[in-house]
Amino acid sequence: MLYLSSKMAQRQVPITRLGKFFGSEDFGLDISMGREWLDGDMNFQIVLYKVDRTKTVNDDVYGEVVKDGIQFLAPVSINAYVKIDGATEQFLGNSKIVQNEPGVLNFHVYQQELEELKVDIELGDYIGYWITEDQVRYYSIIDAGSPNWDNRHTYGGYKKFYFSYTATPVSENEFRGL
Repeated sequence: MLYLSSKMAQRQVPITRLGKFFGSEDFGLDISMGREWLDGDMNFQIVLYKVDRTKTVNDDVYGEVVKDGIQFLAPVSINAYVKIDGATEQFLGNSKIVQNEPGVLNFHVYQQELEELKVDIELGDYIGYWITEDQVRYYSIIDAGSPNWDNRHTYGGYKKFYFSYTATPVSENEFRGL
């Protein structure tokens, strides 16, 4: 891992990789248009149930969370681009019984959205997504979207601007909302 001295960490260097054809004004405009499309036109929303890791009660021996020991911060509604994978069929153990498993939830959130809401999505947090007007499906974060400076998450290699997350469905025994 690369460590910077405190003097280097404080210095800001403008990113000019695409300076002749693309700069911070263009980047800001494109992000604002993308957010307007996502927030205004598409209006996908997820609800983040963030685990309060300071108040959650853990077992003294193994460090596991005791029954009903998970504590949560107030739920936060987040605009995100959502994609749910198709359901899969799996055999239960070595039997011939087939179990239908719902697909995983993949979603993408603008970095600016998270900064404005002052939230950070971490492994183990829960997500609620409304499937119908009266049914919500809950998921647990298994990929927290870091790091996000690869080519896929940058705008033409210019700057990072969004995070991608993956969450698996949970049963009602594990989580059923607050």
